[in-house]
Amino acid sequence: MAELRFSIEPRGASVVVSVQGELDVTSSQRFDDCLSEAAAESSQVILDMSTVDFMDTTALSVIVAHWRRQTDEGGQFLLAGARYRYTKALWITGLADRLPMHDTVDEALAALADTGSGAAGGPGASEPGASAGQPG
Repeated sequence: MAELRFSIEPRGASVVVSVQGELDVTSSQRFDDCLSEAAAESSQVILDMSTVDFMDTTALSVIVAHWRRQTDEGGQFLLAGARYRYTKALWITGLADRLPMHDTVDEALAALADTGSGAAGGPGASEPGASAGQPG
């Protein structure tokens, strides 16, 4: 099993939490601590799940708790890169329809920029989702 890794990277007014590996009961406390650290740095947290290989319901409960806390405090909590094959619990529970999810971190950052200062008319803002049909 590959070692679980977390990283926290400031991106403008937001902070991106990247997770690599398996999120399960054995890592839930470390995961919770990492998201708490990120929330202390910014009211806009993006959880990059593009390199998550497995996620159980324990990790799901950590995500939901942070999403609720962040939004209750007027912040935002977005998911990026969640792949169905590895994060099925999001879809099975119906949370994929409730949590703000984006294909990439860049799309999540763009969504935050559009809701932030109202400056959505800048370069690149004219065609939301224009890259959705391009091969990745």
